[in-house]
Amino acid sequence: MTATTTAPLAGTSARATRQPSARLRAWATRAPLLPALVFMIAVTQLPFVATLVISFFDWNALYPKARHFTGVDNYRQVLTDADLRHSVWTTVLLTVAVVLVSLVLGLALALLLDRRFPGRGAVRTLLIAPFLVVPVAAALLWKHVLYNPEYGLLNGLLHYVGGPQPDWISNTPLLAVEASLVWQWTPFMMLILLAGLQSRDQQQIEAARVDGAGDWQIFVHLTLPHLRRYLELGALLGSIYIVQNFDAVFTITSGGLGTANLPYTVYQSFYQAHENGLASAAGVLVVIGSIVIATFALRVVSSLFREEVSRA
Repeated sequence: MTATTTAPLAGTSARATRQPSARLRAWATRAPLLPALVFMIAVTQLPFVATLVISFFDWNALYPKARHFTGVDNYRQVLTDADLRHSVWTTVLLTVAVVLVSLVLGLALALLLDRRFPGRGAVRTLLIAPFLVVPVAAALLWKHVLYNPEYGLLNGLLHYVGGPQPDWISNTPLLAVEASLVWQWTPFMMLILLAGLQSRDQQQIEAARVDGAGDWQIFVHLTLPHLRRYLELGALLGSIYIVQNFDAVFTITSGGLGTANLPYTVYQSFYQAHENGLASAAGVLVVIGSIVIATFALRVVSSLFREEVSRA
């Protein structure tokens, strides 16, 4: 009886000693990641929590002693103020226009690069280059090299053919900002869609050609359905970044002529009007919108991974 009683106790003690050692091994494997985790929390999450707290206060930096808790009044002002509503509408219009045009141009360039021709590698490198340019440098390039009414390239070409000499930024301010962003984001869309084109099932395409399908029929019935996920991914990722775009608006128009988007309005409220609470509330709304878009983007990415795994 004693031997049978001590045997289960010995087994229990052995399992108890193994469990802490397994936990220690698990923590030992995670320990190298802790500094990065602490750094990420300190750099991203703590400032966001501070911004969230400030957004509930009427806090002007010029009168720090007059700050007081106002609840959701700042959010109500952001959503009801005419200028802020206009900046939200400008943000939506800018994002939709840039994403759609970039997707169409990116798809055309991806279809071109999916074909074999001499110098394809050099052409691909040149087409990717705009995406690698620093955003402020790209905006300055468009503002001074292309748009300048006196020495800009666009007016120089028009002068050569005897055309008018418009002031591009004054006449079409929002279109000027959109064009610079389209130039910079089209290569990003091109890369995503090119990856989708190169993952097509070539046997299925060859079978369609054998059955008499033309290039347009293959594009409509095979290529576009296959690229649906990649188009969604490009649109969502592009929207995340363009919703938060500040450089082009600040550099090209300084937020004037009706081009002030929500990030620029946050900048104006914080650095010019010194309204910390109002700027924080607008910033929180931008973050919430970005999180919503990012959630859909992550779902699209996970579905792409599942499709690739099932195909393999």
